[in-house]
Amino acid sequence: MSTEDLFSHSAKASTAANKTVSNVPEMSVSELANSLKRTLEETYGRIRIRGELFGVKVAASGHLYGDIKDENANVNIICWRGTLGRLSIKPEDGMDVVVTGKVSSYPKSSRYQIIIDSMELAGEGALLKMLEERRKKLAAEGLFDPSRKKQLPFLPKTIGVITSPTGAVIRDIMHRLKDRFPRHVLLWPVSVQGEGAAEQIAGAINGFNNFDGSTLARPDLLIVARGGGSLEDLMPFNEEIVVRAVADSNIPIISAVGHETDTTIVDYAADLRAPTPTGAAEMAVPMRSQLMAQVQDDNLRLYGALSRLIDSKKNVLDTWSAKLGNPSQLLENRMQSVDHLGDKLTHALKQNLSVKENTYSKISGRIRSPKDLINNSTRSLQYQSERLEKTAPQLLKDKHTQLSSLSRMLESLSFKRVLERGYAAVQNEAGEIISNAKNVQSGDNLSIIFANDEKIAVKAEK
Repeated sequence: MSTEDLFSHSAKASTAANKTVSNVPEMSVSELANSLKRTLEETYGRIRIRGELFGVKVAASGHLYGDIKDENANVNIICWRGTLGRLSIKPEDGMDVVVTGKVSSYPKSSRYQIIIDSMELAGEGALLKMLEERRKKLAAEGLFDPSRKKQLPFLPKTIGVITSPTGAVIRDIMHRLKDRFPRHVLLWPVSVQGEGAAEQIAGAINGFNNFDGSTLARPDLLIVARGGGSLEDLMPFNEEIVVRAVADSNIPIISAVGHETDTTIVDYAADLRAPTPTGAAEMAVPMRSQLMAQVQDDNLRLYGALSRLIDSKKNVLDTWSAKLGNPSQLLENRMQSVDHLGDKLTHALKQNLSVKENTYSKISGRIRSPKDLINNSTRSLQYQSERLEKTAPQLLKDKHTQLSSLSRMLESLSFKRVLERGYAAVQNEAGEIISNAKNVQSGDNLSIIFANDEKIAVKAEK
């Protein structure tokens, strides 16, 4: 045997001795996770647990994710989109609920979770607590303020009713309206409980408000009604979408949900709450027989009041007539007085006219004729014109002679005549004649004037 064979055999023996033999099957991570998932689903195929919801959110796919917890633990929950739409309540953080479903796991994160099939509030107290918190929230937004309440019409022409078309509610409303005062009624059929009921009711309210009158007359009043039921049955009338639609309605709304002892959040937002649907019909219209009786009574009272007023006025007229006397006699006296005054006025007018004529005759004798005055003035003007024409040339001649004499005298006295005899005159820069050397300073610019206005500029020196 070679050395190589001995070493090879020794190495193989050592490897076999060190290898540990085990009967535990080998699994991959995915196999283990999927096995645990099947075990959870088979072991807890149907469970009901109670706890508080938190971290609730709806993904873009429409599936709901979150957690349910108590004071010691929490478990992931998931609700598929198709199941979420069928839940009797809308999951919100803080709700105390009981969920029904199966336990499963999500292999990628190795977390177990509950896949929800149904959900309900944990007792009526929890439901009432949730509704009270919702009512306070909406009240804080001002949706229930009295200032938002609208006045109901006294006698609406058209009434819109939002309720189930198959229940007794619509029949009770129609019967009561027929008894009291028949009106045109438009029914918008909706589901009043269960999945999608809240959306249908809100859509009906908004639909009535969007009527343009082209096809159907827009209602003057809306009645939102349904019969009695449990708190869960009335839940659609506690949903925010319905409450906001009622608060935003431009048409007055009467809420008539359940019996007299039932109260929903819609009742706070409505313009008027009726204890029952029948009561809503009574509030919507007046009693026709009572109105007719009231009209008849008002007619009798008005007739009686008018009769008494006429009698009273007649008595007053008779009293004043007695004091006034016979109108024909009063008229005769007035006519006679008018005739007498007319005669006096005619006589006075004639007398006044005679006086004025005498005065005119006296004055007209003293007043010269305007024609004579004009002729005299014309002759005087002509005479003055002739005199002016004769004297004007003589006056001008004398003045001309006098002007010529003065001109010759001025010319003879002018210093220029002296210059013509060989003398010269000195002027300063201002053009003034210098007659004394004291008036000249060294450096002054002077002008020497000769005959024929010839000048020479010189500078003074001393």
